[in-house]
Amino acid sequence: MNKRNTNSKNKKPSQKAFFGFGTILKWSLVSVIWLFFLLGGIFWFLALDLPSVEVVKGNASGPSAILLDSDGIEFARFGSQRGTPVKLKMLPKHLIHAIISTEDRRFFQHWGIDPIAITRAFVENLKAGRIVQGGSTITQQAAKNLFLTPHKSLKRKVQEVILAAWLEKSLTKSQILSVYLNRVYFGAGAYGIDAAARRYFGINSEKLTIIQAATLAGLLKAPSRLNPLNNPGAAKRRAHQVLKNMVSAGYITRELEKKVKKQSLHLVGVRPQGYFARYFADWIIERLPDFIGPTSGTIIVKTTLDSNIQKISQNSLREALDKYGKYKRISDGATVVLDFNGAIRSLVGGKRYSSSQFNRATQAKRQPGSAFKPFVYLAGLEKGLSPTTIFYDKPIKIGKWAPTNYGGKYVGPLTMRDAFAISSNSVAVQIAQYSGIKNIVSVAKRLGISSPIADDLSISLGSSEVSLLELASAYVPFANGGKGVWAFGIEKIYDGKGKTLYKKSGSGSGRVISADNLLSLDTMLSDVLTMGTGKKARIDRKAGGKTGTSQKFRDAWFVGYDKNMLTGVWLGNDDGRPMLSVSGGSIPASIWKSIMLQIN
Repeated sequence: MNKRNTNSKNKKPSQKAFFGFGTILKWSLVSVIWLFFLLGGIFWFLALDLPSVEVVKGNASGPSAILLDSDGIEFARFGSQRGTPVKLKMLPKHLIHAIISTEDRRFFQHWGIDPIAITRAFVENLKAGRIVQGGSTITQQAAKNLFLTPHKSLKRKVQEVILAAWLEKSLTKSQILSVYLNRVYFGAGAYGIDAAARRYFGINSEKLTIIQAATLAGLLKAPSRLNPLNNPGAAKRRAHQVLKNMVSAGYITRELEKKVKKQSLHLVGVRPQGYFARYFADWIIERLPDFIGPTSGTIIVKTTLDSNIQKISQNSLREALDKYGKYKRISDGATVVLDFNGAIRSLVGGKRYSSSQFNRATQAKRQPGSAFKPFVYLAGLEKGLSPTTIFYDKPIKIGKWAPTNYGGKYVGPLTMRDAFAISSNSVAVQIAQYSGIKNIVSVAKRLGISSPIADDLSISLGSSEVSLLELASAYVPFANGGKGVWAFGIEKIYDGKGKTLYKKSGSGSGRVISADNLLSLDTMLSDVLTMGTGKKARIDRKAGGKTGTSQKFRDAWFVGYDKNMLTGVWLGNDDGRPMLSVSGGSIPASIWKSIMLQIN
């Protein structure tokens, strides 16, 4: 009896354990089933408004666009160019190789999503500390750029993945690549590979040479910035990178690469008629796909352009270049005018659009020289310096680097405020040493500089290249109470029936300069015009600004503001040739003054 009782007692714990495990297993299975249904429901909901596969097999036409100024008056009209739909077998193999080797080398191996590419991009971006590489496949790009709206959201990202997998299941690899090439935007109003071949080279896509194919493949990264009509230098460098990719992928030999690099592109450059605000119009048109995604028919774009200010800016720049250009060895220049919300009221990318479509206000990256110093001084203020802090203006040497003041003149002890007014290089470097390079970079990025900034003391003298629009945008917080802005040119987009496709919202990045430091900087920027290097820019009201001159007078800048507007001016030569003693405080300051007096 005792034995039976003992055995019975020993079995109870194991039975309880069994039933406990069974309960856990049961509810785990129930949870998995519910999770399956939940995820299925989410995917079903997100797939509801996906386009049909039959639709994506068509050819993209792109929209015709009418641009209106801020008063609602038309100033430009563009028609998109549409080529003949092509099948993959019709295209030269070197074009396919250029696209695949650059955009998605594992296209024929993956299933629409490439975990290897995503991991590689993540590692490279982590090393660089910024986005330098993407992991999207061609299938994803087709989904993202051609079939979905440009609005960034988690829903759209999930839809992109769903659609990529859907396309891979519904179409062959060749069909997907054909769909992509027939619809992708190549800049200059050209949608699809055949339209691009005709727009840039005046031929159909079947006749593209290797160098032409490499150029078009390179365009996909940035259709506006790498447009060979507007920026031949950048387009050439990108095409050469594509050729290297083709060598790396085993599609061409190094010998052929060297030979192809010497070949001519034979650009034809068909442009729309009319030249008023054309640089600004081009800049707007290149950005439309980012705002409204794929569309056709006519769209109307209400821009921020003030036609009166645009005329004043164009005339002021042209008159100065006509007067001084030949004598001072200045070939071109650029101007931008922004309001304090970041709206672009005027943008002039060169002296004459008919002579050169290269936009020097947005596409040219040049050394700003002393025009970068406000960011250095702000970093100093944030580390505890004040306008009355005394520095010793003297020759300095840091390792092998020995920066000098303009004209080789030094004045000894002076306040930080006075050093800013006379643009002392010596003091700027000393402030940079005190503040720290990382803090200066952080300040510049916070205010709006997006271009890469070098990690050395030379940035205190403006050695890292920026665009005029970028620099002017980063100056706006000095004028508007310390609030960061993002420069913009589009207020609203609607179709021919009046339906709103996009409307500007948001005002910027918020406060980026404290009230105390802003007051100090505003005082120092005002001193530049009253007692410093910017005296030629002095006007009949309170204003502030900064001059900038790069080494050997290759670049001359003036960026400044009054109580209503901010204007930036750049002068120089596209090939980097030195001008004849043209500093930021000379002709650029005079152009700035001419514009500001007329617009206000």
